[in-house]
Amino acid sequence: MEATVAALVEHGWAGTTTTAVARRAGVSRGAQLHHYPTRAELVIAAVQHIGAARIAEIREQAASLPTGPGRTEAVLDMLARLCTGPLFHAALELWTAARTDPEVRAAVVPLEAVIGRESHRLTVELLGADESRPGVREAIQQTLGLIRGLGLADLLTDDGPRRRALLADWARYLDERLRTR
Repeated sequence: MEATVAALVEHGWAGTTTTAVARRAGVSRGAQLHHYPTRAELVIAAVQHIGAARIAEIREQAASLPTGPGRTEAVLDMLARLCTGPLFHAALELWTAARTDPEVRAAVVPLEAVIGRESHRLTVELLGADESRPGVREAIQQTLGLIRGLGLADLLTDDGPRRRALLADWARYLDERLRTR
């Protein structure tokens, strides 16, 4: 699975072949075919692996966040790092493949729904947000959409300085919105 993720990040969907993954993983082509007879089966297994890894990464990083002032900005920074890292890049390759491949789409859509719900739930928890208050759920969804968009902007050029400034501003807005509604 790690070799598949690495191949997706390095070579994209088009360059991630079962032969290349077997070579990268140091297994024989026969062993690879025994476990994953088709590229779709290999990639679907990788989708599940990526999903579990992304959720684990969020939980692990969340444990070290500060409390008190600056927490919102730290939460946003953590989420932004997740959307600019290799697991996000591999996930984007799978999203692109899922757009035109029904078999990959059938695996990616439900997995992304799980990741989306978990990301939302964890963001609510980390920010101490009360979703029973009007507008709070929407603010969390806007936050996650903003961060995903900033992750996309970072794909072609280093968008770090602009991203940090936008997230610092958004953190102030979000603190205000979560407090006053």
